[in-house]
Amino acid sequence: MILGTKASSVIDVIEKIPLKKRNLVKEITLDMAANMGLIAKKCFPNSVRVIDRFHLQKLASEALQEIRIKYRWKAIDQENEAIEEAKKFNKKYESQTLVNGDTLKQLLARSRHFLYKTKTKWSVSQTERANLLFELYPDILKAYNLTQELRTIFEKKNDKIIGFAKLAKWHEKVNQSGFNSFNTISRTIINHYQAILNYFDNRSTNASAESFNAKIKAFRAQFRGVRNVEFFLFRLTNIYA
Repeated sequence: MILGTKASSVIDVIEKIPLKKRNLVKEITLDMAANMGLIAKKCFPNSVRVIDRFHLQKLASEALQEIRIKYRWKAIDQENEAIEEAKKFNKKYESQTLVNGDTLKQLLARSRHFLYKTKTKWSVSQTERANLLFELYPDILKAYNLTQELRTIFEKKNDKIIGFAKLAKWHEKVNQSGFNSFNTISRTIINHYQAILNYFDNRSTNASAESFNAKIKAFRAQFRGVRNVEFFLFRLTNIYA
């Protein structure tokens, strides 16, 4: 294990492995961090670098949530203004509720989780809430569709050329949407398109590594941190190795 992710430190350790063995590595999945790309390029010169599609999908989900949060803050401001206005006239403020019993503020807050999911995984109540949300906020519907379309490109396509064409069409839809956060993702794809398209060769991801990392974090959280690192690693080895 190496402390931190400083490229020079990681390269120094990996280069202790003979070059002949490192040349046997054919493919590496990684995120878009510059230091990770440098490490892969320097230490494994014969490998193909593949940017994990889940990092792109995460960016798209975060862009969608950013739009939802923007409207939530606006709803909170509107409610505060209505409360202040009612006080001026010595009246009691009563918030308006939608057909499902939510206020606008609640609708936007409670929509967070189902926006990460595909429609087929929504519960009945989530479907009802989604219909209300999308009717009141068409921009959120448009952003949700962009997020799902990006997911579909990676889930349904196996050919690099077709994948490239689909991503180009998605890029055009993003340009038409006018969402700055999605434009950032689109530019990111353009800047890393070759490593992103390499995914379609073998559909490789680092999902297993991310899953293992999540297990380690959960295990560590149970003990509210780690005092004895050696014993912690010993326990990890016995449980997961």
